[in-house]
Amino acid sequence: MDDVSPLLPLLAAVDRLADRLRALPQSRLRAGAAAEGLALARELSVRAQRLEEPGTPPRIMPDAGLFVVADQVAVAGHDLVHALERAPGGAGGGDTARGAAEAVVLVAEAAGRCGV
Repeated sequence: MDDVSPLLPLLAAVDRLADRLRALPQSRLRAGAAAEGLALARELSVRAQRLEEPGTPPRIMPDAGLFVVADQVAVAGHDLVHALERAPGGAGGGDTARGAAEAVVLVAEAAGRCGV
């Protein structure tokens, strides 16, 4: 299984968290899960922008509301995967694997803080 992309765990983690956020009731989103999700989406987005446009100030993802945060996590996570794929060294490079692993940890920590 040497040909398995180091990006697959990141895709799985992002999709799993987004699905769990979508399933949360409004009360849990308001109790902090949405804020945690948005913070994660913003961080993933900034990491992707730094890879895609080095030296350019990153744009901050807007707060689009409680019911959009799951989609923001999913989009930002998938954008980061695509940026890592196109980074020097490609999808199998050491920097790519390291960047993906760091992002998986961020997603797992956010999921824990969200209680999902």
